[in-house]
Order: sequence, then structure tokens, then C-alpha cells
Amino acid sequence: MKKLIAINGSPRRNWNTAELLKQAVHGAKDAGAEAEIINLYTLNFKGCTSCFACKLKNRPHGTCAMKDDLSPVLEQVKAADAIVFGSPIYFMNLSSGMIAFIERLFFSNYIYSDEVPTVFPKKLPSAFIYTMNMTAKQFEQFGMSERLGMYELFTARILQSPPKILRAFNTVQFKDYSRYESSIFDADEKYAYSEAHFAEDCAAAYDIGRDLVSQ
Repeated sequence: MKKLIAINGSPRRNWNTAELLKQAVHGAKDAGAEAEIINLYTLNFKGCTSCFACKLKNRPHGTCAMKDDLSPVLEQVKAADAIVFGSPIYFMNLSSGMIAFIERLFFSNYIYSDEVPTVFPKKLPSAFIYTMNMTAKQFEQFGMSERLGMYELFTARILQSPPKILRAFNTVQFKDYSRYESSIFDADEKYAYSEAHFAEDCAAAYDIGRDLVSQ
């Protein structure tokens, strides 16, 4: 039986990013696979420390030398048949937790060789699910395709397969905007957009989970 791992790079375990990952997990399970969500912000870990142990010639490549809560997760990814990276966009980038995770996963499997740049043991189907406040128009205005495209490029290079992409725009941050300093937002417009589009995003996430384990 195939296994999909969904990585939640949001500190919130029951909001936009988490909900879309749950739909991806449902899609994978309905396709006959095992699937689970790993919430990064419940783990005690940090990003790459540039120890370069993974690049030494006298030891096997592909394993991060750091030992913390992320270590078993990295091994789970190697054993999986598909992975979904889910992250909110904070200050025009992935969450810090997701960046740290990607550093540890990718750098330990990347070697400085033009001939064999990756030592990841197999082709791993993947996807990125992004959730964000910005609209689709703002996404392009701010050059986000190029910024996030670098993560997608390295994913294709290290995991040997281009990732599927889902962008959930103009998401709702709060149940009650009146409780927070949030005058730059039109709460009614946010709620209306979510009502009109978030179900579509959920359906797309479901399809991603199903399709990844069907390859």
C-alpha cells in the first residue's frame, strides 16, 4: 500500500492550510493509500546549521547529522510514496518552520556535483499547497511566482519530479475581524471570497492527494 505524508508548515492545526492538507489526505486514502499529516510546529527542531556532515566523502550521503524531533520525519519521507508541502505565506515567503524543514530535507540529499546533484533514493511525487492573504493579482504584482518558484525548482531537482501546485488566495485569517487590528482588510469581502472559492480549493487539494498516490 502506498503512503502519502502531508507536512503542515502552519502553526495553526485547524485553519486554512491544515484543512487543505486534510482534503489531500482524504483524497489519498480514497485512492487506497495510507496518509497522515505531520504538524511541524508540534516538533522541536531547527534548520540546517551548515555542518556539512552530509557532504563528507568518508560517510554516506543523504542523511542529516542533526538529531532532534525532525530526524524520524526525514526518514519517513524517504519511505513515503508521495509528499505534500503545505504552508501559509508569511512576509512573501514560506513559514519559518517549512523553510527549516526544506533546508534539512533538501540539503542533506543534495551534493555539489553536476553529474549527480541528488542522492534522494527515488523519484518522489510531490505538491505545494500555499495559503495566503493576497489576491491572485497581488501574487503576480509582488513577484511571488518567481520567489516560490525557487522552492519548486529545487523540489524537482532533489525529488526528481516537478511538484503539483495549489494556491489558495485571499484566505480568511480570523473568525471575527472586529477583534483585531485589521483595517486594511474588508472582512465582508474576505468572507464572501472564501465562501465562493475555498470549497474549490478543497476539491483541488483532494484531487492532488488522490493523483499523487495514483502515479
